[in-house]
Amino acid sequence: MWFWWFMSACNMLCPAAMIVFGRIMQKHCTDSVNPAFGYRTRRSMLNAETWRFANEDCGKRWWKIGWILLPLTVLVQLLLYGKPDETISNASVFICLAGCAVLVLSVIPTERAIKQTFTDDGIRKR
Repeated sequence: MWFWWFMSACNMLCPAAMIVFGRIMQKHCTDSVNPAFGYRTRRSMLNAETWRFANEDCGKRWWKIGWILLPLTVLVQLLLYGKPDETISNASVFICLAGCAVLVLSVIPTERAIKQTFTDDGIRKR
């Protein structure tokens, strides 16, 4: 039983991180490019305007996706209640990989939004 609780907590980390960091990136983005925290890609770090745009865009996306993933993760965990440890661990690997994949793949629409909004030099398109 303790293993189910432990894996439930571990599986909630990705959605919780997306919710928390999404809100931080969206609402409390630094005014200058920060090499330590935030949405950091070559295109997003061109200037302060692209930096703010990318962090707000990605933050909104993570916030929404995190709130979608959280109940799905809870539902899957509830379905695993009382199952053997091996089943729980196999399912947890899938849940973790799926959450990480969604997290990483969120870069694609954010980069697309930056490209549609700014030129390659970081100047806002009219």
